[in-house]
This record gives sequence, C-alpha cells and structure tokens, in this order.
Amino acid sequence: MDSDIPFASLAPLVFISNNYHVSAARMEAYLEINDLWEAIEEEYVVPELQVNQTLAQIKNRKEKKTRKSKVRATLIVDVSTVIFIRIMTIKSTFKFWNFLKEEYEGNEKIKGIQVLNSIRKFEMVKMKDSEIVKEYSNILLTIVNKVRLLGIEFPNSRLVQKVFVTVSKRFEAIISSLENTKDLSKVSLVEILRAF
Repeated sequence: MDSDIPFASLAPLVFISNNYHVSAARMEAYLEINDLWEAIEEEYVVPELQVNQTLAQIKNRKEKKTRKSKVRATLIVDVSTVIFIRIMTIKSTFKFWNFLKEEYEGNEKIKGIQVLNSIRKFEMVKMKDSEIVKEYSNILLTIVNKVRLLGIEFPNSRLVQKVFVTVSKRFEAIISSLENTKDLSKVSLVEILRAF
C-alpha cells in the first residue's frame, strides 16, 4: 500500500440501503482510492505466520491483514446500526460486501422496475421557467446516471435531445443558433451548457 493519501483523510459516505447503486459506487470508489478494493474482490485468506519466513513474506502478510481490517472497518462505519446488527458476525469482507449486494441491490425484476420508473421520470420531467439550463441538465443527468448504474445503456444523444426539446422558451434563440451552427447528432451536453 504505497498510497500517498492517508487512510482516514477521505471520509466515506454512509451506505443508504434504498439507493444501493449510488452507495455501492461511492463505497467502491472510496475503497479503490485507498487501495483496499482488492480485499473485497479477492476472497483471500491471510496466511498464518510460519517459522523461517522471509521479511518480504512477513511484510506481505501484514499488508494483506491490514488491508482486510481497514475494509471491514470501513464497511462497518458505512452501514447503519440496524444493518450492522444483522451482519456483525460476518468476518469475511467478501461475504460482507456480497450480503449488502444481495440484500439491497434487488433482483432483475426490481431493477427492471427501477429502470422503467427512472426512464418514465426522465420522459416526464420538464424545465421550469425559473430554472437555468445547468440546473435542469443536472436533474436529467441524475436520472440518466441512475439508469446507467442499473446497467442500462443510455446514449448521450438522447439526453441532448431531451434538453433541446424541453428547454424553456426563453432560450429558443440559443437553441436556433446551435441548430444552425452544429451537427446536432454529434453535439455533447457540455457544448450545449457552454452555449447558455
């Protein structure tokens, strides 16, 4: 673990059971930045100290043990007391993570319903007259990223189309200018936001 960032310097966010995909993505990123994700991905056993081990073997064992302990501590801190009570006897970080996944991710049917609800919400949302384009695009991006976290492809072109079609009438001049100067099939959301 040659990380330049101290373990405690980046505080993880609390696991939110009703928003599993976002919480899991944040926890995974946190564990990766702290060089701890491998302790969850790989179900390895820290070997017992043997007689006549080399210094490198002793150091490797200590690093693996420390990594597993840090992951377990992180996961314990991240979950609510209610969840912790249910899983406090699980010693394996791999099993701990899989418990959270199995318990809160939901099966394919639930994920399918979540995707449909998110897409419906995407289709129904309209820009309010009081909103600026950046605020509106953030609302849309939140919905789109939730769909993507559920494993569904969502093309950026569809997001750009939505902004063009539903943006407030007060921005029609900017939209007309973009339509006349850009190839709308290739324009990105960033380019649209720069125009506003």
